[in-house]
Amino acid sequence: MECLTTTEFVFNSKVHTVTNSLPYKVNYRKEPRIGFEIRKKEKHAKPEKFVKEIKKIHEEVKVTLKKS
Repeated sequence: MECLTTTEFVFNSKVHTVTNSLPYKVNYRKEPRIGFEIRKKEKHAKPEKFVKEIKKIHEEVKVTLKKS
């Protein structure tokens, strides 16, 4: 099971050749944490703003995928 988790993480943390973006970032709007990086204190976005930004990212990726 650990091998699958590692494989999934590697796949999701590589820039996709068609969309030029990380699948993880497309889904979660942030870079994946690797290792023991210290978390930066950041303000949490309001849910409405988060949803709006995620929808925008998904639309951009969808358009890029349709073009390819």
